[in-house]
Amino acid sequence: MNFLIEAIAWIFDPAHLSGANGIPTRLAQHLGISLVVLVIASVIAVPVGYLIGHTGRGRGLAVSLTGGLRALPTLGLLIILALWLGIGIEAPLIALIVLAVPPILAGAYSGFEAVDRRTVDAARAVGMTEWQIVSKVEVPLGLPLLIGGLRSGTLQIIATATLADYVGAGGLGHFIFAGTKSNDYPQMLAGSILVILLAVISEGIFAIIQKLVVPRGVSAGASERRDVRTPSSRRVAVVGLPTQERK
Repeated sequence: MNFLIEAIAWIFDPAHLSGANGIPTRLAQHLGISLVVLVIASVIAVPVGYLIGHTGRGRGLAVSLTGGLRALPTLGLLIILALWLGIGIEAPLIALIVLAVPPILAGAYSGFEAVDRRTVDAARAVGMTEWQIVSKVEVPLGLPLLIGGLRSGTLQIIATATLADYVGAGGLGHFIFAGTKSNDYPQMLAGSILVILLAVISEGIFAIIQKLVVPRGVSAGASERRDVRTPSSRRVAVVGLPTQERK
């Protein structure tokens, strides 16, 4: 309990709120690394996932590949890349991209696979092109699962980006490694708390986004199972009584 109090006091110490090693600077580095990794991983994984989900081809290969990537130890991969590329930002970026691609890829193709095939067939029946089916049917309906993949990937990126400072790339991990070297436990705990808070905030933001992107008709049908159309004010026609309401 004393370490926790000391860690909170360390975070709010004015000496740690400015300068090259201040919390704002390290937080900006951590966010920058995480954002770059998320964008690059999304550019790689989303189109491939959409292609797999739309065509139904290559799913087995994708599952095997992403399973293999998930099994790779990030720290080991980071060290190998650092020995090859040298100290800097390149090694952690590549290692984190490898970590982030599997959940985003899974979210992309799972979103398309979750779309009812009867809906896709109906879209083809009314004359939609394949691109129109993808952009107007499969993408909107599969978006919640894609956001779920991005949500999972972002959480992993933020948590693992602490390793970036291990090869001199900065970030909130600096406080953890610096505290380890000097046996400064409040600093180590303070760095961990900051990473946890950042992860929790990102999780909350993505949870809200995931709810907002659910199509209105889908959410209404799932929650209330009711017809969202405006009921007609016309009288019900009955055989033999065309202008009277059924009693």
